[in-house]
Amino acid sequence: MMSARHFLSLMDCTPEELVSVIRRGTELKDLRDRGVLFEPLKNRVLGMIFEKSSTRTRLSFEAGMIQLGGQAIFLSPRDTQLGRGEPIGDCAIVMSRMLDAVMIRTFGHNTLTEFAANSRVPVINGLSDDLHPCQLLADMQTFLEHRGSIKGKTVAWIGDGNNMCNSYIEAAIQFDFQLRVACPEGYEPNPEFVALAGDRVTIVRDPREAVIGAHLVSTDVWTSMGQEEETAKRLELFAPYQVDRALLDLAAEDVLFMHCLPAHRGEEISLDLLDDPRSVAWDQAENRLHAQKALLEFLVKPAYQPA
Repeated sequence: MMSARHFLSLMDCTPEELVSVIRRGTELKDLRDRGVLFEPLKNRVLGMIFEKSSTRTRLSFEAGMIQLGGQAIFLSPRDTQLGRGEPIGDCAIVMSRMLDAVMIRTFGHNTLTEFAANSRVPVINGLSDDLHPCQLLADMQTFLEHRGSIKGKTVAWIGDGNNMCNSYIEAAIQFDFQLRVACPEGYEPNPEFVALAGDRVTIVRDPREAVIGAHLVSTDVWTSMGQEEETAKRLELFAPYQVDRALLDLAAEDVLFMHCLPAHRGEEISLDLLDDPRSVAWDQAENRLHAQKALLEFLVKPAYQPA
């Protein structure tokens, strides 16, 4: 079987590769802004398997493939039942014989690892319960564009120690920054990721302690997909973790605020926070397109040109 490069986690690339992908994202963004046609993935097809709903992930991958000259096929939860009937490995063998890359948004991370182990084409993690590495590419590209290198800077994560938080921990390792996580007791990020990061990550209870002097403050919804029955409990528990303008005032003067969206205004952020000049959430959302185009260009072999 051909060995393909996969992107299931930020740890699948070297720090140098990650920086070159996000720099390339900015170049591709510039090409698009100038209306330059650039189609290195002509005749290439990306299969997109969604077991969870999606707005930004679907739009960015589908539009990205089209802009790169290729196509994307969307498979909704109704169309695919990975592992319910046909084993995941079998599914991967067949699909990877027809496609040039596969993007999967799923629940258990083991679905991705099993699929990748049996795939002859690159497999991309479009979000799992453990990680959301594509979002971090966009976040890191956004920071780079606004403030330059994030190396040595301080980042604060406020709220749930979820898949986004786990990916921020991996980013702290790969992009070499300090991460402070403020979360309620019992909602810490995965201890395996924390252990891997060593002294790059600090977990605190008080969000004010986390944001003091931070150059980037990020948060996410308090109730992720699949946790809806916990909503009332979480609203109460996470109330002290709302990010508002006063909290941002404690951060560095040139702080940026990011949110991977969708946002629940009045919950994890104050009603007005996305309108604050320190918020770059809209640039961050757009950069999903550009960062993933750079990722696709990096992973997918271009179509062979006839001699």
